[in-house]
Amino acid sequence: MVKVAVVGVGYWGPNFVRIMDELQEAELTVVCDSDSSKFEKFSALYPHLEFTDDLESVLSNKAIDAAVIATGSDSHFDIARRCLLEDKHVLVEKPLALRSADAEELVKMAADRDRVLLVGHLLRYHKGVEKLKDYIDEGYLGKILYVYTSRVNLGRVRKDESALWSFATHDVSVVNYLLGKQPEYVTASGQAYVREGVHDVVFTTMHFSDNVMAHLHVSWLDPHKIRKITVVGDKKMAVLDDMEATEKLRIYDKGIDFTPSYGDYGESLSIRVGDIHIPKIDMVEPLKVECQHFLDCIQKNAEPLTGGKCGLEVVRVLEAADKSLEEHSRAIRVGE
Repeated sequence: MVKVAVVGVGYWGPNFVRIMDELQEAELTVVCDSDSSKFEKFSALYPHLEFTDDLESVLSNKAIDAAVIATGSDSHFDIARRCLLEDKHVLVEKPLALRSADAEELVKMAADRDRVLLVGHLLRYHKGVEKLKDYIDEGYLGKILYVYTSRVNLGRVRKDESALWSFATHDVSVVNYLLGKQPEYVTASGQAYVREGVHDVVFTTMHFSDNVMAHLHVSWLDPHKIRKITVVGDKKMAVLDDMEATEKLRIYDKGIDFTPSYGDYGESLSIRVGDIHIPKIDMVEPLKVECQHFLDCIQKNAEPLTGGKCGLEVVRVLEAADKSLEEHSRAIRVGE
């Protein structure tokens, strides 16, 4: 049994409490939040748990093996660092940190202390994303030409976290995973319409080697709720729509065919429209998969799918996109 503490029960933390309390390999012992008024509704649901607003008491408790950090993103680095200093395994919500230098420090600390550091890039544990990755790796879609994603809805508006850092974190991690590499440089444009200085609409383009690119549209100022990833290959195309209840992934046998027998290049090109394939996907709640994976990695002393290095790669891309926003869409090399 891994004894676990959950730190932060605001927007996402209650889901960690629910799942960690259900999993057989975990013994959820304490829930911590700086706002003790949140505990009233939890104490009725989980009378066996301890609740505290004193983070230091959690950190100094040697009986606690691991901490789940679901606080605001501006506190991720500090709390994760303090947990690692106390030799606790850490599952920290995305992003890992708001500066790549801080993310690098956490990665080094976890390695030096032989602790598991897992970053909550949730979509990496989505069965539809896993299936799409299989199709790409098998060459079923052919050579990948470009990817574009949409993650938009109306609200909830953040006060101190832009749509880039709140929403695009998901898509950057997925695109890096699907393509198996990081972009070389990034361009971004956007606007802060609701709150000055906090971008609520951002368009980011990730430029990879071999002329592959990915375009990300994130916004919390949109009439529709869209969670969609489109991958275009030179053989087939795929769309993962997470708003679909069952048929989340569709493979389209569409593309441009080249027939060299024609004398004129333009005449040799023809549009191909074939069948649509909808694979069966046995969906499991991604957060439950993520939490179970965290526990498995602790017990097996294994590196997580979304370990610290993965979190660091995402932070570097977001950092570059932020810099591009500040500098009027100038192309920024990742890691610059």
